[in-house]
Amino acid sequence: LINLFAVCGAPGCGFGGLTVRLAEAYPDKLVVGMELRDKVCEYVQRRVAALSVKEPGKFANAACVRANAMKHISHFFARGQLEKLFFLFPDPHFKAANHRRRIVQTTLLAEYAYLLKPGGMVYTITDVEDLGAWMAAKLEAHPLFERVGDEELAGDAAAGLLVGGTEEGQKVARNGGRTWRAVFRRV
Repeated sequence: LINLFAVCGAPGCGFGGLTVRLAEAYPDKLVVGMELRDKVCEYVQRRVAALSVKEPGKFANAACVRANAMKHISHFFARGQLEKLFFLFPDPHFKAANHRRRIVQTTLLAEYAYLLKPGGMVYTITDVEDLGAWMAAKLEAHPLFERVGDEELAGDAAAGLLVGGTEEGQKVARNGGRTWRAVFRRV
C-alpha cells in the first residue's frame, strides 16, 4: 500500500493550497485533496496539471477527488494507509441542531483512526474558537488519539503549513484574525 496524506474539510480541500504545498514538501508521498464542490475540485485538478507542466517532474504526487469525506473517505483508503489527515477551516455549523454535520465527530473518529496508521497524525485548524475547542475535545476524549505538544510540532513541516499553506489561513492572517490549531497522533 502507498502511504499518503488526505486533505479534507467541510466542504473539502478548498482551492488546493495545502494539497499543492504538501506535495512539494513531501515529494515521496501521495497527497489527495477531497472536495465536495464540483467546480472547486475541477479548479484544483487544473491547478495541479498546470503546475506539473510548469515544473516537470513535480506535483505528480498531488491529486484531487470529488467526494464527501464525511460519507465516503473509507471508500478511497485502506486500513492504516493514511499517514496524515487534515481538517482545515471546516464549516462550523453554528446551530446546535447542525453540530451533527461537523466533520470531527465521535462516530467519525473511529473511522479516521481505522484509516490512519499507528503514529499517523490528524491536523485541525479553524478561525472559530468554539469549533476549535469542539474538535480538540472530541479528539482528546477518543481513546485512539493523543494530543501532540507544540514543542514537537515545531519541527513538523506539515504543521507549519496549516496557516500559510491554505488560502483560508492566509485570508485570516491578512485580516488579523486568530486561528486555533490542534494536532493529534493515532495511538
